[in-house]
Amino acid sequence: MLEVVCGLMLDADGRVLACRRAPGRSMGGFWEFPGGKIEIGEAPEQALRRELMEELAVDVKVGEPLEPVVWEGDTTRIRLSPFLCRISGGTLVPIEHDEIRWCAWTELADLEWAPADRPIVNEFITRNS
Repeated sequence: MLEVVCGLMLDADGRVLACRRAPGRSMGGFWEFPGGKIEIGEAPEQALRRELMEELAVDVKVGEPLEPVVWEGDTTRIRLSPFLCRISGGTLVPIEHDEIRWCAWTELADLEWAPADRPIVNEFITRNS
C-alpha cells in the first residue's frame, strides 16, 4: 500500500485551499488537497511539508490529523493521511496544479473531487457544519 499525505491548508478566515490537478496527469481535472507520497524514512508531517514546498512553494505548520482514507484504484492502493495546516512562509504558487482556490467549507461540495479526497471533504464539512 502506498502511503500518501495531504494538507487541508486553512487561511485566517477558515477557508481551505483546493487544488485542481492539471490535464494530462493522473486524475487530471479533479480537485484535491495538495500533498504526495511519504518517502522512506520520512514522518508524515515531514513528507507533507516537503510536498507542499514542491507543489506550492510554501512552508506550512502541520496541525491536527484527520481520519486516514484507504482508496483502491485500478492499479493502486493508497492510504491517504490528511492534516490540517497553515502557511508559515513563502508565496503560494501553483506549480503542479492548473488552478487553486480558497473555499469556504460550504463551497467544497460544489467541486469535482478526486475519489480519495471525497471522504476527507465530507469529514471537513461535517466538522464545520
